[in-house]
Amino acid sequence: MSVNSLLRCTIRLERTHVATHLVQQRALSGADAVNALRPFYFAVHPDFFGQYPKEREVNENSLKRLNGYLENLQKPGSGSVQPMKLTFYVRDTKDSSDVSPDLLTSGFRSVSFTLHTNDVLSTVMNVLKSCSLPMEHMKGLKANAEASKHPAEAGVPFYRPIKWDKSYYTFTGFRDPEQELQQAKRVEPTLNLWLRNNEPEATKKHSASLPRREELHRLKKELGLKFHLADIRWQRSWGVAHRCCQLQSLSRLSQQNPEALNNLQGHIVVFSDQSGMNASGHVMLGTMDVHHQWTKLFEQLPSYRSLQQQTEWLKERISLLLGGTQVVHVERLGPVQPIAEHYSTLNTFHKSLLSRRLRLHPRSLQGLTMMLENDRSSPSLHEMGHFIIPTNCDPPKLQAFLQSHAPKARQRTHRKNQLEAEEEAVIKLCLHSLSLRSLSKEPSVSSSQMILCCKRLVEQRSPLMQGLHICVSHFYSVMQDGDLCVPWDWKS
Repeated sequence: MSVNSLLRCTIRLERTHVATHLVQQRALSGADAVNALRPFYFAVHPDFFGQYPKEREVNENSLKRLNGYLENLQKPGSGSVQPMKLTFYVRDTKDSSDVSPDLLTSGFRSVSFTLHTNDVLSTVMNVLKSCSLPMEHMKGLKANAEASKHPAEAGVPFYRPIKWDKSYYTFTGFRDPEQELQQAKRVEPTLNLWLRNNEPEATKKHSASLPRREELHRLKKELGLKFHLADIRWQRSWGVAHRCCQLQSLSRLSQQNPEALNNLQGHIVVFSDQSGMNASGHVMLGTMDVHHQWTKLFEQLPSYRSLQQQTEWLKERISLLLGGTQVVHVERLGPVQPIAEHYSTLNTFHKSLLSRRLRLHPRSLQGLTMMLENDRSSPSLHEMGHFIIPTNCDPPKLQAFLQSHAPKARQRTHRKNQLEAEEEAVIKLCLHSLSLRSLSKEPSVSSSQMILCCKRLVEQRSPLMQGLHICVSHFYSVMQDGDLCVPWDWKS
């Protein structure tokens, strides 16, 4: 047999070996994976995080990336996939008697892990184990998958992997599966290495986005001045082109019917998933709505403002009854609470307080804040210093809880204010020292994480970051407009 014939034969064998290996690795189907991950989906699904916008946003993004990872594993001939770091906020789904004290205050915990598995079964097992979720239901699936790896029992010829000498891969140019597997299991790249590999792409995308960025700035300034808007914001992290389209649509409406926008004066406009007014009094413009729906909303703004004034009055009355504690509502990326729903929650809570006279000094809890939740059963103190109170909380129990936890609430609030001030200062230092165009963070990144990240960035002073838009996140990514996402705990 000639050398060329031998080579062709070995190539065919190698391809057969790789294909068989991939089929066996992916014995767990997509439907099986979904069923196996039911406890996980129940613990992290974004719909359960309606009152926690930043945690909901993290889980939404991480679920999309996990689903993409699983889809890639099921594609024929996909080979090994790149390691992926994921962060989830996991709800506690056990009985309260089994919950650790740390979980009682928030009801969920943050879990981060890196996937470097090359088959669906191992990936599912890894996810469940990392989140400390039950795995008993996996025994049957695991047994089936193991059985598929031993086809001799079913009368199929026994599969014995071919292990080629390293010189074979050098001579043919094919990739060594063992070597790729080891590379896939490596830890995530260092910041400098990742920047060297991705900075050219980011610069190219940023240059291409400059005309759109200039148009976005012009439209935002023009509309703001013309209708005396307090600000224009976006509920989600849409790209520059998407934001431009939304402002162009509002600009066209202002030209066709300028009187319709007069009621917007003094308001903050937020492009979001639905039209209306949110609990903070911001005017929401649904990005999927047509001009007629926007115009109808503008006509209803006087009624919305009246409802907003009533909510402010209720907050003042509640504060007087609770020793000066202020009801707050934080609007961040994620689902918003309509003003009507917020008013209903405040009204129900206020009536509950009036039903049982409380004995709190008018200013004994001055400076403290609280958030109301309809789906919570017991009050808690958030790590950032604000109380989380059920709408139907028993007033005497509420009074006892507020008074007993007030000192700790003040300590945490003071610590939060210190962290926010330090965070603001270190961001300015980072922007100046590294000559960045912008520096931001995802809502899920805490102040302490941001501070640590920025201090390390200043110490490293990578010249590759000069002139870039940086967003501190939980993973690496090059966004469509050239912005770079880097994990807050990047490796050096």
